[in-house]
Amino acid sequence: MAKLQPWKPADATDEIRKLARSDKLNLTFSGHARDQLDIRDLFIGDASYVLKHGFVYEHPVEATRPGLFKYRIESRSPNSGNRIVRVIAVPDPGANLIKLVTVMWKDEK
Repeated sequence: MAKLQPWKPADATDEIRKLARSDKLNLTFSGHARDQLDIRDLFIGDASYVLKHGFVYEHPVEATRPGLFKYRIESRSPNSGNRIVRVIAVPDPGANLIKLVTVMWKDEK
C-alpha cells in the first residue's frame, strides 16, 4: 500500500518507480505530453524509462484532482543524447495510474 500523498522527494522517487514497474500500471498522457515527446524526438519508452529510473528532487504541487499531486521526476533516457529528461507526472497508486502532464529537457526554461 502506497503512503498518503503528498510525498517527500525520496518517498516520491520510491513510490513512482514502484508504480511505474508494476505490471498493472495504466500510463496515460496528456496531448501536451505527446506533443512534447514528438518535439524532442523522444518516445513513450523514454518517458517510461524516466519513471522507472528517475529521481524526484523537489516537493510536489497539488494537482487539479483532490488528493493527487504533480511530481517532477528526472533522468537521462536511452534516446535523450545524454541530456536529462524531466517528466511531470501525477501518480495515483490506488488506481494503478500515472498520468504524464508534460515532458521537457531539464536544462530548458
